[in-house]
Amino acid sequence: MAENKVALITGASRGIGRACALELARSGYDVAITYAGNDEAANKTVEDLKALNIKAKAYKFDVSNKDACEKAAGEILAEFGKIDVLVNNAGITRDGLFMRMSADNWEAVINTNLNSAFYMTNPVIKTMIKQRSGCIVNMSSIAGRMGNAGQANYSSAKAGLIGFTKALAKELGSRNIRVNAIAPGFIQTDMTKGLDAEKITEHIPLRRLGQPEDIAKTVKFLAEDATYITGQVIGVDGGLVI
Repeated sequence: MAENKVALITGASRGIGRACALELARSGYDVAITYAGNDEAANKTVEDLKALNIKAKAYKFDVSNKDACEKAAGEILAEFGKIDVLVNNAGITRDGLFMRMSADNWEAVINTNLNSAFYMTNPVIKTMIKQRSGCIVNMSSIAGRMGNAGQANYSSAKAGLIGFTKALAKELGSRNIRVNAIAPGFIQTDMTKGLDAEKITEHIPLRRLGQPEDIAKTVKFLAEDATYITGQVIGVDGGLVI
């Protein structure tokens, strides 16, 4: 039997990250997930992944900490042998009008949503370069494409991921490493629970919120089928940003 490919997905105990992990596992990937604190959710995700007859393991650490990311990447490579797909998905919100936004809330979002992508990608691309193959997917947002009032920190981080994606795609293309971003719209997850879904859908051409599986299928496409796509931002938003 051919050796399974390996996917590493950050922030994958719940929501979009969990859906991405399950989708890739169904395609035969062994999966490493990272999470910040919800042991119960992480254990359940690993259980569900293993039920798909693949190797899976969860790693608990703070993705906004450079040393923790480097240590975890080393442990994952030692355990799984390689990383074929990296999905930089971990993210938080600390919303508020900019004039009232604290430096702590600004830095927390930038560190978790943007800096973590650097911290995780840096050690991972070294093994991808040796393999001369790899796929990196950065989870941006419509907020990174159009901005969002009350989310200056989140919008900045997600816009930063777009620039990060394009720059890396140019640097790594010659090594057969593809780098793309996904910009989800309003997806039904814990992060969007408090939003007025009825009001939001009035502005979405498809007239519905997205599901985590909509993003997961796009990740699978980028990992498996999009062999001539790199440096792109794929909007999965029901047509909200046109």
